[in-house]
Amino acid sequence: MGRALKAVVNCNALELNLKKVREIAPNRKILAMVKANGYGHGIVNVAKALKAADAFGVACIEEACELRRAGISQRIVLMEGFFDWNEELSEITRLNLEPVIHHKGHIEALSQEVGYPPFSVWIKINTGMHRLGFPIEEVSVIWRTLSSLPFIKIEGFLTHFSKADDINDPHTQVQMDRFFQTVADLPGAKSLANSAAILGWHTSHADWVRPGIMLYGVSPFAERCGLEEGLQPVMTLQSQLIAIQPLREGEAVGYGGAYVCSKDTRIGVVAVGYGDGYPRLAPSGTPVLVNGKQVPLVGRVSMDMITVDLSTQPTAKVGDPVQLWGPDLPVEKVASAIGTTAYELLTGLSTRVPFQII
Repeated sequence: MGRALKAVVNCNALELNLKKVREIAPNRKILAMVKANGYGHGIVNVAKALKAADAFGVACIEEACELRRAGISQRIVLMEGFFDWNEELSEITRLNLEPVIHHKGHIEALSQEVGYPPFSVWIKINTGMHRLGFPIEEVSVIWRTLSSLPFIKIEGFLTHFSKADDINDPHTQVQMDRFFQTVADLPGAKSLANSAAILGWHTSHADWVRPGIMLYGVSPFAERCGLEEGLQPVMTLQSQLIAIQPLREGEAVGYGGAYVCSKDTRIGVVAVGYGDGYPRLAPSGTPVLVNGKQVPLVGRVSMDMITVDLSTQPTAKVGDPVQLWGPDLPVEKVASAIGTTAYELLTGLSTRVPFQII
């Protein structure tokens, strides 16, 4: 009961998208990205649906703790490493986590420790993203230093692509070449491919692939949607019409009168707003589905409501279903109209939006 807005998460779609990853990258292990609360879908729900993944990637120890408390037993990689070694060491070893080592402070902290239970780490290499990772000329020394620590097991090496979503940009190939040349003589697993590289750069698949946005049914490529990649949308954000206002030509809609009707118009009011995470700056014309048919958002987004032009739906009535994004209205299309990304829309929903897991 209560407010109609809800986010419906289709766990079957998650499973199908994971199978798609295995089809594209056979015989590779899968490090499934579930950080940022499972890209806004609910980290525990997502992890349980993706139980066939070989490991999960999270941003921080808090996310890892949530997974372990929920009974998730798969390997968990801390993609940003650790932040305060003195506070996090016991949890890393107790929960069997695998931090990514990506700067000299990590090395210094580990080198001061003795007598701890063994645990695994990954070495991050900066091949051109220039965000996290060791310069390629330092990697051999870093590997030797970590290998000398009796409680450390080096699982392998990671890098991250900055332009893999542009299959015509040569920078991704440059990064691949740098990575493979750097680790050619070093033992351990190799992992480079994010969603865009899994789909568009098959020579990057190596030992482990790291799908993120594609698991949630979203294409990493501009001007494309997940369905075009053979993926299934996982989240449907849905609501309903809660009022209809017949306005005359020249009358304005919402705060600031930002939209003025150019003709007599039926305006529908939908229960969703920026208080729910729907972007306040979504412009007039942003697509919304009412009764399965596309209508444009008009006027400013309010905290709890948006307004839509029902000119093409003369029989629409209060209580009719509205889809903000989902299988029939790709989140990529909505994001493009707003001038943002699907990542931001999916991860931006507020805590007051109820979730329905199917």
